[in-house]
Amino acid sequence: MNIHEHQAKEILKKYGAIVPAGFFSTSVDDLIEKAKNLKTEKYVLKAQIHAGGRGKAGGVKILNTLEELKNSANELLGKTLVTHQTGPEGREVKRLYVEVSSNIEKEFYLSCLVDRASSKIAFISSDQGGMDIEEVASSNPEKIITTKVDMAEEISDADCESVIKIFDLNSDAKDQAILLIKSIYKMFISTDANMVEVNPLILTKEGKIVCLDAKVNFDSNALFRHPEILELRDLNEEDPTEIEASKHDLAYIKLDGSIGCMVNGAGLAMATMDIIKLYGKEPANFLDVGGGASKEKVSAAFKIILSDKNVKGILINIFGGIMRCDVLAQGVVDAAKEINISVPLVVRLAGTNFKEGKEILDNSGLKLISAENLDDAAKKIVEAIK
Repeated sequence: MNIHEHQAKEILKKYGAIVPAGFFSTSVDDLIEKAKNLKTEKYVLKAQIHAGGRGKAGGVKILNTLEELKNSANELLGKTLVTHQTGPEGREVKRLYVEVSSNIEKEFYLSCLVDRASSKIAFISSDQGGMDIEEVASSNPEKIITTKVDMAEEISDADCESVIKIFDLNSDAKDQAILLIKSIYKMFISTDANMVEVNPLILTKEGKIVCLDAKVNFDSNALFRHPEILELRDLNEEDPTEIEASKHDLAYIKLDGSIGCMVNGAGLAMATMDIIKLYGKEPANFLDVGGGASKEKVSAAFKIILSDKNVKGILINIFGGIMRCDVLAQGVVDAAKEINISVPLVVRLAGTNFKEGKEILDNSGLKLISAENLDDAAKKIVEAIK
């Protein structure tokens, strides 16, 4: 689950990080009233959307007066920002954030994330702050260092020094940076975060280490432990179909392709998507109905797939273990009775009760294509939508 920059900064501040003073609002008048309390030479206005690249898209402005702030806020609120992360459809700005300006001496990049390959916490640091880290990795890979840390209650001073070595700080700034690394690590562990990114992290002309921007993502599977974080969820920033899927406990991610996928198990779902691409088409979604899905859950999943107007065909690939093929088949039939299916449907069933499932589908009156295995299923759905 993603949160907004102003929310991320509040959490970092709670754990001891230094962030610029600021306020957020969903109305211009309220924002201006709050901005009057800021002691600053200039005002920094930021659009709050769940996407990077806001500055390049006109979503970050530095303003001299409250009058300039009001005019720019009126222009920005309700505007659709298109960045390299939003896609061509962009994101509508529904909340704004204003903060004090900072006197920047140096800019750095810092992030913390789960390294699944090593089962460790990885810190990525660079003295090339303010830039896309992908660009730095491509053009100046020597400017990035990765420090992998074993899971523990606290991070050691030695590991902290390894993380900030590339920043080349003086003694006082170095001490501040070590405290920041410890704060971020504690916050990361305590909140079940997936990623914390500070870009840029700055050294001010006054010698302070400050988080000038912040992006945080949390493990959705752990949110039951953190109701206070779940309250930060902004449904305006999420795809409506993904919101609907979450209500039914479905793992669904909308993609840009034309073949809808319903699969049980994340690994099988990834394999299904890969083989669709192998035969020249793109998947319209990732959808894992889970191992023990009910027919109501399967029916909901089927409806969600069909709600995507880009879907030209559907591939159902089920390997029955805990998930029974007859339950899935009945869910598909129930959903089909409510929705007029006008796209090709290819079904591959294997495992528990697959014969019973096939019989339900065969007797349903639905126009569907049976497949013997995954390779056969992918070939048939690609051929069917041509």
